[in-house]
Amino acid sequence: MSQEQITIESEESGPLDTFRQFFALEQDVLVLSLSMFAFSLGFQMTNRFLPEYIVALGASGFVVGIFGTVGNIISAVFPYPGGAISDRIGSRYALTVFGVVSTLGFGVWLIAPDLGAITVVGITIQPWIWIFVGLLLAQGWKSFGLGATFAIVKQATDPSRLAAGFASTETFRRTAFLIGPVLAAVLIGFHPEFTVSFRYVLLMAIVFGVIGTVAQHILYDASEDSMGDSFEGIEQIKDDLREMPKPLRPLLVGDTLVRFANGMVYVFFVLVITQLYQVGFETTISLAGFSYGVDLSPEAFFGYLLGVEMFIALVFMAPAAKVAERVGLKPIVALGFAVYAIFPVVLISGPAVLAPVMPLSLTLILIFAFSGLRFAGLPSHKALIVGPAEKGTGGRVTGTYYLLRNTIVIPSAALGGYLWEFVSPEIAFTIAAVIGVAGTGYFLASGEEFEAYV
Repeated sequence: MSQEQITIESEESGPLDTFRQFFALEQDVLVLSLSMFAFSLGFQMTNRFLPEYIVALGASGFVVGIFGTVGNIISAVFPYPGGAISDRIGSRYALTVFGVVSTLGFGVWLIAPDLGAITVVGITIQPWIWIFVGLLLAQGWKSFGLGATFAIVKQATDPSRLAAGFASTETFRRTAFLIGPVLAAVLIGFHPEFTVSFRYVLLMAIVFGVIGTVAQHILYDASEDSMGDSFEGIEQIKDDLREMPKPLRPLLVGDTLVRFANGMVYVFFVLVITQLYQVGFETTISLAGFSYGVDLSPEAFFGYLLGVEMFIALVFMAPAAKVAERVGLKPIVALGFAVYAIFPVVLISGPAVLAPVMPLSLTLILIFAFSGLRFAGLPSHKALIVGPAEKGTGGRVTGTYYLLRNTIVIPSAALGGYLWEFVSPEIAFTIAAVIGVAGTGYFLASGEEFEAYV
């Protein structure tokens, strides 16, 4: 792939520029990007609603927290073996294997209610256990290429425009994050019983998984794939940790605290809407002389709230990256951290504060729009991670950073689940906000700017 094909050259930066650049890519990168879009669509349609699905199958709030922690474990552990598999069998076959595994995961979620309670050696396996099994499979495709993506953008983009480069790729990928929950909300509206309507969503996710897997296997050009060496073991990880660029350490500490805080409450956002507030959306829309009644269940309303959140993210990511070129990466990253940090307390307390002046549904729309601003700092955050890496080490630095951060964050959801179930949701969300604010403050005090932006 030539430098000109993927370097971000235009001084204008926005979602439309992203799509124009996307269709100018080489075939193999185009196929990979489309596959990423398909699997992101399937995963975003399903994953944010799974806590409600688990509860509907008989699990408690604490189990939802354990579910989040298992997801954290997978995010921390999968990238290393995923990369090793890709090195050993080549990108084409690795993509196909991961695609099949992920699609099977969607299938396990689909049939979980039909399996019912099963007794094995005197132990009763509840239906919600299968959601955990499906999670191990469904996140398979996500294990491919995290570090490689960072390294490619770093190699192809001028150091002073790294944030703009990441804004371009993130804008396209996160379009699936916008479409997925909204499409899920539409499908959920087809049946009043959530365990029935959500299975329509899972069927559609399976379709996207099959399309993504087949397309990437047939269209991907594997002629330039190379087979690498096998994974060198724990010593390789230790070496990578020791060699992490020093400017990354304050960022890593602040980021880990912020992500730990978010991890405590992230899986409970849907339950706040469907169980605590139990709020849907009802209105009448008049168009061309006709009136349309809109009556959304809480589950469907949550999907649209996620759509609002991601719409704001898509609108602000590219402009924020441009602003970073003038003011530096650190202030933009700190802004994203701050929104991450205070969102839990805004979500749990904001509606009560605004109750005298606006309806609950409108309040929640504004709160989730505010949440979308946290993604404004994401491209700058990624640039700050990979920027200090030496040439040829971007993938390893990125992989090491995420391995360490995600490993520390593993118990966060279980802690949040314990507080949610045995103390109170308000306490869980408030403690999360305190931890997030501490992380943001530490980064502001100790974080270092990437030299190319100074």
